[in-house]
Amino acid sequence: MNISTYTVKPKLPPPLKPLEEIARNLWLSWNFDAIQLFIRLDYDAWLQAEQSPVRTLAIASHDRLARMSKDDSYLAAMKEVYERFLKYKKGETWYRGSKKEVIAYFSMEYGIDVSLPIYSGGLGILSGDHMKTSSDMGLPLVGIGLLYRQGYFKQALNADGFQQERYPENDWYNMPVERKTDRSGAALKISVEMAGSVVVAQIWEVKVGRASLYLLDTNIDENHGDLRNITASLYGGDKETRIRQEILLGVGGIRALRLLGINPAVTHMNEGHSAFLGLERVREVMQERGFTFDEAKEALWPTNIFTTHTPVPAGNERFDIGLMEKYLRSWTDILGISWHDFLALGRVNPNDDHESFCMTVLALKMSAYANGVARLHGVVSRDMWKGLWPGLPLEEVPIGHVTNGVHPRTWVSRGMLELLDRYFGPRFEDKPTDLSIWNRMDRISDEELWRTHERRRERMVAFARERIKQYVIRTGASERQIQRAEDALSPYALTLAFARRFATYKRGNLLLRDPERLLRLVRDNERPVQLIFAGKAHPMDMPGKELIREIIHFAEKYDVTNRIVFIENYDITVAHYLTSGADVWLNTPRRPLEASGTSGMKAAMNGVLNCSILDGWWDEAYTSEVGWAIGMGEHYEDTNLQDEVESKALYDLLERDIVPLFYQRGRDGLPREWIRRMKNSMRSIGQSMSCHRMLMDYYSQFYAPALKNYRRLAKDSYADARSLAAYFAKLNAGWNGIRIVSVESNAKPVMQRGDSLTVVAQIDLGSLSPNDLLVELYHGTVSNQNTTIDHARRSEMRETSHEGTLFRYQVRVECIDTGMQGHTVRILPSHKSLVHPYRPGLIRWA
Repeated sequence: MNISTYTVKPKLPPPLKPLEEIARNLWLSWNFDAIQLFIRLDYDAWLQAEQSPVRTLAIASHDRLARMSKDDSYLAAMKEVYERFLKYKKGETWYRGSKKEVIAYFSMEYGIDVSLPIYSGGLGILSGDHMKTSSDMGLPLVGIGLLYRQGYFKQALNADGFQQERYPENDWYNMPVERKTDRSGAALKISVEMAGSVVVAQIWEVKVGRASLYLLDTNIDENHGDLRNITASLYGGDKETRIRQEILLGVGGIRALRLLGINPAVTHMNEGHSAFLGLERVREVMQERGFTFDEAKEALWPTNIFTTHTPVPAGNERFDIGLMEKYLRSWTDILGISWHDFLALGRVNPNDDHESFCMTVLALKMSAYANGVARLHGVVSRDMWKGLWPGLPLEEVPIGHVTNGVHPRTWVSRGMLELLDRYFGPRFEDKPTDLSIWNRMDRISDEELWRTHERRRERMVAFARERIKQYVIRTGASERQIQRAEDALSPYALTLAFARRFATYKRGNLLLRDPERLLRLVRDNERPVQLIFAGKAHPMDMPGKELIREIIHFAEKYDVTNRIVFIENYDITVAHYLTSGADVWLNTPRRPLEASGTSGMKAAMNGVLNCSILDGWWDEAYTSEVGWAIGMGEHYEDTNLQDEVESKALYDLLERDIVPLFYQRGRDGLPREWIRRMKNSMRSIGQSMSCHRMLMDYYSQFYAPALKNYRRLAKDSYADARSLAAYFAKLNAGWNGIRIVSVESNAKPVMQRGDSLTVVAQIDLGSLSPNDLLVELYHGTVSNQNTTIDHARRSEMRETSHEGTLFRYQVRVECIDTGMQGHTVRILPSHKSLVHPYRPGLIRWA
């Protein structure tokens, strides 16, 4: 069938024209007054459009639009919102540097608004908040992703509590995306070769305040059915679909930016999915400048940033060699390297022919800057990937951390935001990087804060009741069950929320281990406790689905369905209600398997207190003044023992501390001590876990240095890169010829603090020269087993004389620490253009 296509847009009366611009910019996702315009325009259309402003404009009747275009009250509200929107776009920002050199941020998913369903969970929500915050701060950052025809699935539970998935098709022409076209109106398209086929993708733009997100879409006529399905669904399909998606994201993403006239001076890979971008950037430089692979790699290595989110090896994307050969063998000719060397880019051990190709390893090897997403996750990541830098002490493995954050104006509820705006002043909105504003929490009266929170709990309960009622009606419930659903939960009871992805390591059933203790809590009529669960299990994760079913069955078995409930289809909307309406946010992962987590941050900024295992972000944010810790960060070999101990610790916290504190009321009915902790939590977490703090960290640690590297390299036509490649060629050729012949010192068996120590090393440099190398004295406290030096200091040793290839190095240091001390000598690369000297395999110890 030959179908001619064209696009039809809603025709708005002239007075309502600003609505179209507002609807197509996701600035509205963190400005409720803008959302209110569409709710007020046509509430029935808003519900039918599933909270999509663009779709609402399409559905609203001509009569309704005509009537609202003459409503002076509505027009005044629209004018005020539109003026704020224009002021935001043109206003001063934190970043005032050049916008010519762009930071390209690559992510597989983006959770910006419920009207753009191209996200599945935490990674996507983080990416969305990253985009919003870069807009607030005016950073020269663009996002790159894929436009999924189906997005992630919608969850529905059957009568037995078993998760079922539904994959609705997205109608992009009625969503906040615009197809990019050339001057003639033709769609802009890029192409990528994959396994002998040419995949074509068109480009769509999502406006996020001042920032832009570009999404690639293969569902077009130029591709046959199989290739059209590359962007069919997020995390869907088999490994072959995944490798195609990741080639499209990395290689196609760079090509899309070039086609749009955007120069990605710096790239930020959010997880390893986009790591193939490193190869495309190398190909570009080789083609443009006639560089070798090594020269091009050195030119781009200082401008690549990689963020890992996965604390377990199995969670990192790997492809078997057969699949790599099918899709990437042709790249050996493009890059001028052997197949062995190409595969080595994705292997911890380059010489292990049985090792699969790991996208995280590729990203780490192509990036000068790498980080985990919390302090503890940085430690875990350094330990996980230490094999890439054999011989390097764990604390020096070049993977740092930037703890995740959340975008406050997105996640703080409307009522709470109005309260904060009133007491914090205009600076809270106009200068979001001024985090000291949260110190004004004490200006807010206990009464106002508590009443605001109670209203949010009431709204959450009303929302939950409606969702539960829909579920029981859909599953064929009796009239009595429907009535119970309408009366589920209490707007006054202590409410615990557990809402997140239902993976087994998150232990959504930890509270169910001792039914007797739990039932005592939920059946206590004087001090009742209620639990709300929400979350999706991956479609292939049967144990995760079983966890959800276990919760449903538990509530039914013990007849507590009015006190323990599960809310279907956890998404941004559900998250807004739960993170602002619960009293306690519960998190029970197996430490250290939670890389960071962000839902608890959102809850904390709404005055919800966290009760969590000391894992992810909570490991560094917890104090007894802002919430509760389950356990003390212990490590267990026996997971059953861990579950038993930590579940009992959780029951103890609830029985002895949390429940009594919540119901400890003064004559005025206020839980004063609870409110004090709410204020402490909002003040502390508002400052430390704001996404604006996160972006300032990324800028100071990575973005600014990487942009500086780019300017330096580009300024001299990448001469430094060629010099560095030649240097490493020389270093690799001569490295095995280095020999530390002797190390001597004037140390006595017992030294006094403040004494000086002189160390002399005789080193045979072979074909290398002193200018090629950094020779260091590595000294500090020796471990009890005499095997390592802990908290080491590094002091550079200087060449004092030489005879042939034998060089004498010397350094004098002061004895600072007491106890058993020791030292050794090591050699590292040294070049003025190195971001850091830690290159795999290039370290020599005495």
